[in-house]
Amino acid sequence: MSKPALLFLLLFLLPVALSFLLHQRNGIGAGWPVADRSSAGLLPDPAAHREAMVRVLAAPTVSWRGAVALHCWIVLKPEGAARFRRYDYTAWGEPIRLDGFAPDGRWFGRAPELVFGADGPAAAAMIPRMEAAIAEYRWRERGHYRAWPGPNSNTFVQAVLEAVPEAHAVLPPNAVGKDFPHDGRWLRPTASRTGLRLSLGGVLGVTLGWVEGLEVNILGAVAGLDWRRPAIKLPGLGRIGMAA
Repeated sequence: MSKPALLFLLLFLLPVALSFLLHQRNGIGAGWPVADRSSAGLLPDPAAHREAMVRVLAAPTVSWRGAVALHCWIVLKPEGAARFRRYDYTAWGEPIRLDGFAPDGRWFGRAPELVFGADGPAAAAMIPRMEAAIAEYRWRERGHYRAWPGPNSNTFVQAVLEAVPEAHAVLPPNAVGKDFPHDGRWLRPTASRTGLRLSLGGVLGVTLGWVEGLEVNILGAVAGLDWRRPAIKLPGLGRIGMAA
């Protein structure tokens, strides 16, 4: 077997196969009509927590696709606001959905995990720019959503994070669709402005940056390295190493 073929086997095919096995063992999640969408208890009472808050959450998506892909969403709370605002990008109805679900609700029965969080003045400074990016998002009409290669929920969240480069937020490698060029640019700075991202329609690409590390995208599956907080990135399995 040639070295490129061996690398593809080790870095892409085997992690995906293992992820499917783990997903099958853990159950593929409930169908939408009966899925648990209750709060996972990750957020405080917004009325009692006066500070501004920004959260990006992610959970495995529905059915077998949860073995290889996450669904990411954004939660915002301006300073003094009595409630959170949750933004999702979905395949049904109006793509950009406001408060369609509990802010930290389970996604098809799966509890979400924190991808990024900011509080206080830092969050307050980010929220207006994030809301402006949401209002100006290009793919906002019915029929624009595409699960693969994008634009999907992760494309949307990635686009909004690009409005706040100081956040240094990096979506997980299994956030399939994050590399889709939402603005049509095949070469652009990374969201943190610490590197460059080359993406050919979200199907093939390379990202190289101090914050993002090295990521190689093949058909939406991402493998790579994080050298700032040492870890490996594998399709399906996500990030393995030091906490992000």
